[in-house]
Amino acid sequence: MNKKGIIIGLILTLALGGGLVYRFTHLKSGGEQAEHAGEAGHKEEKAGPEKGKEHKEEKEGAHDEHEGEGHVKMAVETQKQNGVTVAAAQKQRLGGVISATGKVEANADRIAHVSPRISGKIVAVRASLGDSVSAGQTLATLDSVELGEAINRYHQSKTRLSLAQSNMDRIKALVEKKIAARKDILQAETDYKVAQTELHTDEERLSLYGVSASDLAGDKHKRPLLPVRSPIGGIITEKHAIVGELSDPSKSLYTVADLSSVWVLVDINEKDLAKVRRGQGAIVSVGAFPDLKLKGRIAYIADLVDEATRTVKARIEVANPGRKLKPEMFATVELALPADTPPVLAVPEDAFQELEGKKVLFVTENGTEFEPRKVELGRTSGGMAEVVAGLKEGERYAAKGSFLLKSEMQKGELGEHGH
Repeated sequence: MNKKGIIIGLILTLALGGGLVYRFTHLKSGGEQAEHAGEAGHKEEKAGPEKGKEHKEEKEGAHDEHEGEGHVKMAVETQKQNGVTVAAAQKQRLGGVISATGKVEANADRIAHVSPRISGKIVAVRASLGDSVSAGQTLATLDSVELGEAINRYHQSKTRLSLAQSNMDRIKALVEKKIAARKDILQAETDYKVAQTELHTDEERLSLYGVSASDLAGDKHKRPLLPVRSPIGGIITEKHAIVGELSDPSKSLYTVADLSSVWVLVDINEKDLAKVRRGQGAIVSVGAFPDLKLKGRIAYIADLVDEATRTVKARIEVANPGRKLKPEMFATVELALPADTPPVLAVPEDAFQELEGKKVLFVTENGTEFEPRKVELGRTSGGMAEVVAGLKEGERYAAKGSFLLKSEMQKGELGEHGH
């Protein structure tokens, strides 16, 4: 009985111990799971804002990437090859500008009205309106009775001179032989000098008409024609020569203008007179060529004020390469004033490009990646423009070649839309 009880007790003890072990193990496992679950929950709770933040940053990153689509990259070597120049924004003094409107006129000091020296009938016309002619070029020829008379006098004077020289030589020989008196040789020498003077006068008259002695060396029986030559080189702006018409010195056959230099007459407001002086620089532009900026100088300022407009006329002389400025064109003139104002942030006007109706500069930090940045402009002077907002001193930007950067950027945008 005791042995049986002992065995039963051992069985109960083992069963109870196994239950306790199971319970302990289960509790521990459950606790750990709960603990892990709690930690996970805590981590999720903790990670919740961070995940939200990451999600937000992801959105912002996507936004930044979208903004970065307007950037354009260009290697330094490529920039050199294409004329792209990077410069740092600096402050400088800008002079003021007086704007005025005016009109282009031919340079009156370089205009010639061509007419014959004597009357005659036009027998040939050798130049027409718009032709480019050189100085001394024959524009027309005339048949002139007066020229014929002058040529006859020249030949008579030439004959008299020859006879006077022969007579003087003959009398000299007689005087040496003591056949003639010395007073005879004095008279012969006087006659020779008079004939010489008359011939010289006739030669000068022919030269004044436009005919030289060498022109008369040919056939003496051929009636010479009177050439009408241009005194200057230039462009024929007026033509009145018609074959068969009579012409005289009072009638201009041609007007020749040298348009390599022109005048621009402008009206200066009375209030601006104190800022304007002779020799002052000016920049001239015309509507036909908006990108053309020609430099000139004030050569004349009138002494009278127009009572109606309260303006004063000023004349600006401008070099005219390629003859793009033509008389009667309207022009805009900018007169640069001395730079006596505080320094301002200024960049060349060529650096600006227009995007979506706004002025932009291509700004770079690393020298190879350019960002189009909108800027606000102030006054301009001498090809420089003040930047009021959008750029800071020291920031680097494309001072030259910005148009190429704009083109490259637009090519990239077109490529993205195509995909």
